[in-house]
Parts: sequence; structure tokens; C-alpha cells
Amino acid sequence: MDNKPRYSIIAPCYDEEGVLRELYRRITEVMARTGESWELILVNDGSRDRTPQMIRELRAADPRVKVLDLTRNFGHQIAVSAGLDYAQGDAAIIIDADLQDPPELILQMIAKWKEGFEVIYAVRTARKGESWFKEFTAKLFYRIIYRSTDVKIPLDTGDYRLMDRKVVAAMKQMKERHRFIRGMTSWVGFKQTGVEYVREERFAGATHYPFRKMLKFALDAITGYSYAPLQLATLLGFVTAGLSAVAVLIVIYARLFMGHTEFQGQATTLVAVLFLGGVQLITLGIIGEYLGRIYDEVKQRPLYLLRDALGFDGEKQEKEYALSQERDGR
Repeated sequence: MDNKPRYSIIAPCYDEEGVLRELYRRITEVMARTGESWELILVNDGSRDRTPQMIRELRAADPRVKVLDLTRNFGHQIAVSAGLDYAQGDAAIIIDADLQDPPELILQMIAKWKEGFEVIYAVRTARKGESWFKEFTAKLFYRIIYRSTDVKIPLDTGDYRLMDRKVVAAMKQMKERHRFIRGMTSWVGFKQTGVEYVREERFAGATHYPFRKMLKFALDAITGYSYAPLQLATLLGFVTAGLSAVAVLIVIYARLFMGHTEFQGQATTLVAVLFLGGVQLITLGIIGEYLGRIYDEVKQRPLYLLRDALGFDGEKQEKEYALSQERDGR
């Protein structure tokens, strides 16, 4: 008998003990309405609370729940990639565990998939419970990414999406370390469409994407899919050189023909040197960002390491985990 699931739902989890049971309940209710087989892959991304224990409890109560337990916090995008590596369904659905993305939207995605679309992404029309600064920076982020990257990523979309098995297979061939899932999904092509929704407030807990992480995420997106920063550095160099040449001509003219002697001091020279030094440091910083990513790639380290993968190879791994717990006296 073929036990292969029709749908694989992937939910990365980082300190989500307050939301896991509600996530499971709502996904179970939604998927029951499809009348088709499914699996829920919960990826523990180095959680510090009771999340690892709770996802094992859900696994023990329902064999459709599968568990990937990463050895540490590798980050949201890597956790999603781990889920995609292990997904067995004909379609994979990525959803955040915090329930800001309503599981009920999965039914619309499935309907679009059955119409022949191979990527169905969720488009945020509004965001509840977020400050004006968060909303502004989020909108700015998506528009900067859209303008600066070579791949046109749909505006106001996150990682919440359904992907056909063919798309998942294509993405598994992409092994870059600094990952940007929505960019990768757009890059592979295939037939894509969106469904609109209103993003809800977090069901419990606090956001795991403060401004610092969003800034790093933006850098990964831009440097991974665009040469715009390098081109900007080149343009800045030409503009600076042009302004310097014009300034030199103005100074010479002023001293020879207008009798101005105030240009003889060191202040002007000092300002010019500081300005040029700043431009050079900015340019070196941009080059450094790209070199750092090249350095990470050439090391060829694995994207992630697993402590356990439960439910993907019979009960063998679960028994091994139970034995290790007994040996450790836990």
C-alpha cells in the first residue's frame, strides 16, 4: 500500500510552545476538508522552550505529524529548506507556526494548484497588530527588493505558499548558504499566481524578526539576486571623481581670476579627503558583503545538521531517540 501523502505542510518552529497545539488543531481541521492524505512537518529550529517536547507529543498522538529536530538555530530559511528536503507530498505548503498566516487559506491554494498553477503564493493586503514603523519598513523592504533584484519577486508576499513537486525538486538543487526562499521560488519559474489575504496578529509569543534580522534578510536577498550594490559603488566612484574634478577647476578659477585666497588653507583639503575616504569605505563594505558570501559558499558546509528526523524512516529513528533518552537518564 502506498502511504505517500498528497500534501506536505512545513512549519518551522522557534520557541512556539504557546501556539503549537492551536496550529495543529487548525491545520487538522483544514486538511480534513480536502479528503486527501497529508503530513505536517514540524521543524524545530533550536528552540529554547518546550517546543521540542511538544512536537514529539504531537507526533506520538498523530503519525501524520513528522519531526525534524535541528541541532541548533540555523535560521528560518534553512529550517524551511530542511522541511522541503524531507517533504514527500505532491505539493508542499510552507506556513509560519505563529498563525499570522491563516491555515484556512490552504484550501484556496489547493484549488489554484488543481487548476494547473505550480506555485501559489499568498499576498498580504493588510497586516493586523503591527506598528506603523513595522508596516512602513516591510513595504519599503519589498519594494527595494522588487526594484533592485534581477528576479521580479511579487510585492507583499512572504514564504507562505504552495509549490508543486516539480518546483520543490528544482529548489533542492540550489544549495546556496544565504537563502531567500521567495527569491528562489521566483527564480525557478514555473506557472505562478497569488491569493490575497489579511495577515493576522501573532496567536502567542513575540516576533522572531526584529529590525536587525530584517536588515540581514534584506542584505541576503539583494546580494543573492542582484549586482545593484556593486553597480551603485561604481556609480558613486564616478560621481565622486566628477565632483572632485569640477571642484578643482572651480578652486583654480577662483584663485587666478577672482582673487580668492581662502582656498589656501587645509580645511578644504581635509573635507575632501574625509569625503573620499568615506566613499572608499562604503565601497569596500559592499565588496566585503559579496566576498563574505563567497567565503561561506566555498567552505561547502552542510546547510543544517539534524539531531532527529522522526516519522520519515519507519519507527527506527524514534526508537533510537527513546533509547538515547534512557541512556542519558532523561
